[in-house]
Amino acid sequence: MWILAACTAAVMFIVHAVKNRPKTTRERRLNIQGDPMPTSDQTTATVDMGGERTGGRSSIIVTALLLASLGVAAAQTIVVAALPIFGRQLGISASSAAWLLTAFMLSSAIATPIAGRIGDLFGHRTVMIAGLTTLLIGSVVAGVSDLAGSFPGLLVARVLQGLSGSVFPAAFGLARMSMPPSRLKGVIAALSAMFGVGGAVGMVLAGPITEALGTPWLFWATAIIAAAALLGTASLPGQEPHHGARLDLLGAALLSGTLVNLLLAISQGSTWGWTSAPVGILLAAAVLLGALFVAAERRSAAPLIDLRLVHAPQLLPTHLATLVIAIGMFAAITLIPQFTQAPTATGYGFGDSPNQTGLLMVPVALFMIIAAPLGTRLAARTSSRTVFQIGALLAGISLAGLGFVHGERWAFYTAGAMLGLAYGLAFASLGALVVGAVKHHQTGAATGLNTILRTIGGAIGAQLAAAIITGSAPADGPPTESGFTAAFLTAACVAAAAAVAAAAISHKPTRS
Repeated sequence: MWILAACTAAVMFIVHAVKNRPKTTRERRLNIQGDPMPTSDQTTATVDMGGERTGGRSSIIVTALLLASLGVAAAQTIVVAALPIFGRQLGISASSAAWLLTAFMLSSAIATPIAGRIGDLFGHRTVMIAGLTTLLIGSVVAGVSDLAGSFPGLLVARVLQGLSGSVFPAAFGLARMSMPPSRLKGVIAALSAMFGVGGAVGMVLAGPITEALGTPWLFWATAIIAAAALLGTASLPGQEPHHGARLDLLGAALLSGTLVNLLLAISQGSTWGWTSAPVGILLAAAVLLGALFVAAERRSAAPLIDLRLVHAPQLLPTHLATLVIAIGMFAAITLIPQFTQAPTATGYGFGDSPNQTGLLMVPVALFMIIAAPLGTRLAARTSSRTVFQIGALLAGISLAGLGFVHGERWAFYTAGAMLGLAYGLAFASLGALVVGAVKHHQTGAATGLNTILRTIGGAIGAQLAAAIITGSAPADGPPTESGFTAAFLTAACVAAAAAVAAAAISHKPTRS
């Protein structure tokens, strides 16, 4: 239960900070004049939630949304530090064990954009309940399969867990539907930050849980969080489905095929060989299916994803910045464990255990949690675009520092704190940038698409880091220190490029 208590404490800190953030001039004026009338896409929950009269109920809703998002993000990364242990316990190769991460990623990539559209049409609360249910069931199946030593059972369970990626677009949609204007921006920022916070928390907890309780508790922990989030979901407002709404099944099938082929090629490229036939076939299939998806969506009367959400002037630079910053972030969290766990015989590593690596990631998770409300306060005084650029530049500085200074642990603790702050600020601002650029009925689809770009960027970043350090290794030897230096500096340049890409983002929000 201490796992749930720690996660809840982190969530409550963010809730308190968001609730008590300073209001902008416009928000203070709205509190005096009264909240504006909701649009036709909002439910009466928005009116009931206005002002400070129901602050307690809105805090319950925010807590439920944040806990659900935290659980899903943590479930994705909680196996990362334990992959070598799974390999030994199950008698499988390192490349086979990596499928415990790949299976979740592929499943989530399929579920997220489709769930965003389903939520817009039929209700975000229903989608969130379904996503948390699959997380709970998948976690239980994973725990039982791990105890039984069944690798196929674990893979099936990770696919089920990955379907919980649908929680992210549902959480954004519910927040926009139920939060008063005075709190919406802070809640959106906190939800967006949870993508990074949860991932860092998963990596931090994996080592201590594995060493103290064993690998099955990696999954019992996510089951506990999922169950708690499901109980909280009972307090969330419902939503009337759109009359005559229908899901674009052809678009869903084509998009799923595109994402699966693309992500599978990216994630397995270094293992199968980038010039191998399987990778070439997967990439060709992704291009073909992607082209068919675009053609189908242009002709559909009710497309799965309105293509204007991809190339709209207010969204395209945000999506590009999202992709680039995700590449930089996942390159960093791939490099740090590999460097610190390298044997001291290599001349540069610390020979850390997964538990020690988890402790080294604590500053990343801690400062991500701090950055969520801090980003909201900065955005109130500047803009979400500026906050994103500050985060991207800070990430570039910290990664460049690791490129030049990485011989002592203090360098990683310092850089970890800076990275947590940097990526916390960057991810916290992305939700506000996306939600502010679309109408209410497009919230789920737009945030689902943006979340997928984070996943694609993460896969590219991990493979980019692996390719650089692997390329530096002599035949049958470990990576060299110069390879890690080059990888850290490359990740720093990528992070800085995200700040440049964000310069084209508009300050002007879209009217609902």
